[in-house]
Amino acid sequence: MFAELLTPINLTLIILAVTVFFFMRGKVRSDLVALCSLLALVLFGVITPVEALAGFSNSVVVMMIGLFVVGGAIFRTGLAKMISGKILQLAGNNQNVLFLLVMVVTASIGAFVSNTGTVAVMLPIIMSMTADANINPHRYLMPLAFAGSMGLFTLISTPPNLVIQDVITAHGYEPLSFFSFAPVGFICLLVGIVVLFFLSKQLVKGNTLTVKPDHSKSLMALAEEYNLKNQIYKIAVPINSAMANKTVGELNLHAKYSINIIKILRKEKGIGLRKNIKAEVAGPKSIIRENEILYCQGSKENIDRFVTDNHLQLQESESRGLHFQESGVIEAFILPSSKLIDKTISEIRFRDEFNVAVLGIQRNHVFITDDFLNLELQAGDAFLLHGTWDNLAKLDEHQDDLVLVGQPLKEAAKVTLDRKAPVAATIMLSMILVMAFNIIPAVIAVLLAAVAMVVTGCLRNIEEAYSTIAWENIVLIGAMLPMATAFEKTGIAHIISGELISQLGSIGPYALLAGVYFAASLFTMFISNTATAVLFAPIAMYTAVKMNISPYPFMFAVTVGASMCFASPFSTPPNALVMSAGRYTFMDFVKVGLPLQIIMGIVMVLLLPVIFPFGA
Repeated sequence: MFAELLTPINLTLIILAVTVFFFMRGKVRSDLVALCSLLALVLFGVITPVEALAGFSNSVVVMMIGLFVVGGAIFRTGLAKMISGKILQLAGNNQNVLFLLVMVVTASIGAFVSNTGTVAVMLPIIMSMTADANINPHRYLMPLAFAGSMGLFTLISTPPNLVIQDVITAHGYEPLSFFSFAPVGFICLLVGIVVLFFLSKQLVKGNTLTVKPDHSKSLMALAEEYNLKNQIYKIAVPINSAMANKTVGELNLHAKYSINIIKILRKEKGIGLRKNIKAEVAGPKSIIRENEILYCQGSKENIDRFVTDNHLQLQESESRGLHFQESGVIEAFILPSSKLIDKTISEIRFRDEFNVAVLGIQRNHVFITDDFLNLELQAGDAFLLHGTWDNLAKLDEHQDDLVLVGQPLKEAAKVTLDRKAPVAATIMLSMILVMAFNIIPAVIAVLLAAVAMVVTGCLRNIEEAYSTIAWENIVLIGAMLPMATAFEKTGIAHIISGELISQLGSIGPYALLAGVYFAASLFTMFISNTATAVLFAPIAMYTAVKMNISPYPFMFAVTVGASMCFASPFSTPPNALVMSAGRYTFMDFVKVGLPLQIIMGIVMVLLLPVIFPFGA
């Protein structure tokens, strides 16, 4: 009797129920829950190992990996922040215009890159703007999170879009184009703006949250403290210079002139007649050649003496030469037990020993950037050190002598590669055009764009590309896709669609559409929108096929219902991001998000069949 109850259908439903329970509790990571669910389906014989692993080779999963890399490059180059920052300046001091722009800009960026990443970039911009304008950010942060989910303008704007595309093509229907989602996205955004314009005002009633400006030292603030911006000079090495073919270490300029060479620009042969300009962070073994440009740090007097003595060419003062991309600066304090105490900079030979340069010393809040080579060091002195981020990070190995203020590699991760922003924009636009005109398969277009972002330097290296990928989401989707296979294989999808038809089909297709939409919307309050789409897409497809009507409105009901979930702070990552920043309570989301979620559902059920007719 017990064995008869453990049919494939019952086993699948039990595994699904346990999976949903752990998703809802949130005590165990969602990717681990999904993997356990996948293994349970295999161990109980519901699906084969081949079927279980098929999810990880699915085009949706591969495309999402590529999109994470592309999105990471867009954020890394500062392109997203640059665009949003400039547009937000249009608001001025008008709070209503600011509200409108927050919604429009966030949704527009979220159409092409991850909504979580979009909100993460926009969040500090909004906080900074509201602090400068002395207004309460409470009204803007929740709409910011919601707008990140409303940018359903493109195929790649949210994972559920990719999921329904996969199901549509798998069943032999015409695939959706890149901008098929645009009409639905515009309606979602319009409804969101109108409804939130009024509901968001409730968030500031009785709330006195103010934002204190961030007084922590940025890299540029640190450079300004040591007056580096006025001490960077651009010097050309002429032909037949006596300095040519010598290393930085051999020249020992710090000892002779109290200056540092921090960067070398050299021309290298490029394609055809073009010359490539390569920047090298100067180290002791860096060789100086003719026709190169040196960026030197030091006082004007010492720089002039250096230029005159060596017959060099001083060009305009170039504070912009101090970039924090390949290299950076960091402050390090000398510990009381350090072996460096009572030694001078020349004795320590930082450049030779650690491959970093000392640009200045801070002692008792006095900043010394000139003639400090023979200064004996004391406990509590601070160095300003310059070098590649990797070399600065290696100083952590000398914790007995120095304590670094901050973590170099984390600081490097915050630095945007601004000069690569045009390249990232070109790659992104090319990817969009290729996908929009269906020149090559979408997954190949995304992978090409991801590789191009790495090859062109929009991301520092392949390791950084990997770090942009939210592997938890990838594993979650790859492990949950076989659940849809189990639904089809055991006939559960047929049973649920049959129940929907028997209960709502007699009322009409609109009632059936409403059932699919609100079921997906309700489910997403407890598990991820991607997992919801994976489960409901095949059900919606079977329902439409059995009713002999077009599946498109039902598939859009799944993706919109799964994405437009606002009533819980835990339903989407953007909601969780703004919850702590805005100090919202769970009931804040219920008061504002639940009415929006219901109104959005009613509008979608009425308008989706207008955009995608039932009989098409």
